[in-house]
Order: sequence, then C-alpha cells, then structure tokens
Amino acid sequence: MEPVRQHHDAFQVAGLAARTTNREENDPATARIGALWRRFFGEQTYASTPNRTSDLHIFGVYSAYESDAHGAFDITVGVAVSGGAGGVAVEAGDYLVFNGQGEMPQMVIATWQRIWQYFEAHPEIARRYQSDFEAYEGPDKVAIHIGVS
Repeated sequence: MEPVRQHHDAFQVAGLAARTTNREENDPATARIGALWRRFFGEQTYASTPNRTSDLHIFGVYSAYESDAHGAFDITVGVAVSGGAGGVAVEAGDYLVFNGQGEMPQMVIATWQRIWQYFEAHPEIARRYQSDFEAYEGPDKVAIHIGVS
C-alpha cells in the first residue's frame, strides 16, 4: 500500500524521552524504545501529563536527528499538549503517512520495514529528518508520519 502525502501544522508532544540509534534498537541489550513505552503505560504518563489537548492519540515522536537513519535521534513517547516546558515540537510540513494494523510490536516493526524499503526504492523523495511521528489510534493501529521535502 502506497503512503499518502499530508500537510500537518506544528504541534507539541510531552511525555517520556530517550536518545538512541537504530543500531542500538536492533540489539535487545541496548534497545531503549520498548522500555520507554512500557514505562509510559506503567506509570500512566498519558493520564498525568499537564496541558494535554483533546487529541486522544498517543504519539511516538522522532526528533533531534544527528544526521539520517544511521545517526542518533530522540524518541518522545507522549500526548499532544497545548504548551509548557518539556515537550518536543513536531514540525509543520509535508509528511508521507504509512498505516499499520495488527498485533504489537510486530505491526510497528513491519510498518517501519515498509518505510525503509519505500525510501530505498524512491531515492528521489527526500526525508527531512526534522521530526517524524507515530500516531496510535488504539493498541493495534498506527499511522507513521515521515517528514519529506
């Protein structure tokens, strides 16, 4: 299934954050993202985040890219907020949206594999590496938004 191009206004997400790389995430001994999600739900961060908006999505925001898919990046797991300190800005701009549905975490992993394959097959489409985000509509449905020029 081909991604859909959408324009998004800027918004802010607050929650829990970590810095990692794709290489580290491929090794269970150094992976951080799964533990971050477990902590987010275990501590019910979604329920206690101040300035939460009416947007009910849970977000995973990728930002502060060192370079590209091979460099370090920040991952913030959180909810949309109307302001305040400690959040991460999702940049306004065009995004390619890749949808996934199924059992976690395999569904998200498979969707990211489709994303990497898509960009390998379409080198004419440039990723921005400013902010990308996962928007979860439930425990088995995600829309992954990849910033493009």
